[in-house]
Amino acid sequence: MGNAPGKSLEELSACESHQWYRKFMTECPSGQLTFYEFKKFFGLKNLSESSNEYVTTMFKTFDMNDDGCIDFMEYVAALSLVLKGGVQQKLRWYFKLYDVDGSGCIDREELLLIFKAIRAISGTEQEVSAEEFTDMVFEKIDLNGDGVLSLDEFMEGIQADEVLLKMLTQTLDLSHIVKKIYSEINSEQQVT
Repeated sequence: MGNAPGKSLEELSACESHQWYRKFMTECPSGQLTFYEFKKFFGLKNLSESSNEYVTTMFKTFDMNDDGCIDFMEYVAALSLVLKGGVQQKLRWYFKLYDVDGSGCIDREELLLIFKAIRAISGTEQEVSAEEFTDMVFEKIDLNGDGVLSLDEFMEGIQADEVLLKMLTQTLDLSHIVKKIYSEINSEQQVT
């Protein structure tokens, strides 16, 4: 393919779109990516319980129609978010990801659980512990002090704080997954 992963989906040529589709259909001949296939697709195996819960939550955020599978259009929407989503779009997705129980609010335990799981999956060490990050988020953006973050508090608070926005964006950066897919497509092209 030879294109940088930062390219937006609108810039992908018909040939490139076909390659994405072919990759998707090779991995998921049924046209439906199940949770098991999702984990296999991204090389996520031998996960801890909390990491597996995070992956489950991520899968559910991409499964927009809640049918238990990700179809090609949902896959494209997910790639679009990763490749070209604006701050507002990504923050809404992050909120949905952190709201594990779907209550419309994020509590301390949800944020801590997901943040620990993200770190376990990415395998990267951060300067700030998961507990410190969680405390920092709640201290800075839980303005009414009720111990939960509404969507409005989350969106406004994160956007108003450069440090939190940068930390959140770096932590949830999925570009390594896109790069992996690109390199696999490139490898397949060189073989054929």
